[in-house]
Amino acid sequence: MAQLSLHGVDALATAVVLLDGAQVVRYINPAAENLLAISAKNIVGMRVDKVFAEPGRLIAAVDYAAENRCSHTQHELPLSTAGRNRLEVSCTVTPAEIGGIDGFMIELSPLQQQLRIAREERLMDQSTQTRELIRNLAHEIKNPLGALRGAAQLLDRELERPALHEYTQVIMKEADRLQSLMDRLLTPHRLPQVTLFNVHEALERVRSLLLAEFPVGIAITRDYDVSLPPLTADREQIIQSLLNVARNAAQAMTGKGTIILRTRVARRATLAKRMYRLALLIQIVDDGPGVPEELKDRIFFPLVSGREGGHGVGLTIAQTFITQHHGTIELESEPGRTCFSILLPIE
Repeated sequence: MAQLSLHGVDALATAVVLLDGAQVVRYINPAAENLLAISAKNIVGMRVDKVFAEPGRLIAAVDYAAENRCSHTQHELPLSTAGRNRLEVSCTVTPAEIGGIDGFMIELSPLQQQLRIAREERLMDQSTQTRELIRNLAHEIKNPLGALRGAAQLLDRELERPALHEYTQVIMKEADRLQSLMDRLLTPHRLPQVTLFNVHEALERVRSLLLAEFPVGIAITRDYDVSLPPLTADREQIIQSLLNVARNAAQAMTGKGTIILRTRVARRATLAKRMYRLALLIQIVDDGPGVPEELKDRIFFPLVSGREGGHGVGLTIAQTFITQHHGTIELESEPGRTCFSILLPIE
């Protein structure tokens, strides 16, 4: 039987309800209040069958855990309270000792959240494997690429007909372009150099660089929460990540449209399976054509691009930098609105 500290339960990102042996609610943590849209003061002291509509399956799970003295999980369990519409959750009931009294701990996880976490883990694993493959390929390509450029340079000096120099120049320029691409593929593996800085200064840097690159046709709107605390992170990596996402938006709109740079505080955010009291939310929103449906699940993979002539490296690097900072980057897109949401923990 688990022995529970209410302070420890309070800090959990998982929604938790504690019952005594008579199935009376003794405590719910803030995550459960948010999930069920109900205040603790309204249900503490009530029997569980008075809190939820149609509580039959939940009570059956509690009875099973009590009889067998073991944890019991119910998947796709429907729950509803007076505070919100019906939702489906995964529910785990565990016998527990609460302040010296035998009772039960009920953990509730929305199915949608579980699917999102599983999807994030799957994409992260796939992205890590793909980046490692590309990294190995980049190493293999760099050496013969350097030899190719050197040979073209030597040949260029030996040519007597000026018209032939054009061809060697093409070889050298394309070799330089590929060399730059290989360097960009290998760059993200530098460890972060952490400093304390204001994220709005980083966004202003991104804004000025973007306006210099697209002086006509792009409008950039600021929507900042000026009360945000400083961010502890690698300043240059965060700027590069934001710039890559914003540049991707500008290129998707073919240099014509509006980009919104937005910041907010996210409370009780779960990042990389750890709950943070505060997190920084950065959103980069554009009114372009949107990401094609077939690319949405692969948009952060290396060499995947929805743009003619695109390398598909910028978003990969952005995701790598954000992941190194224990953050997440997600995409929501439909024609007329594409939003990249970046969450970074505030320690």
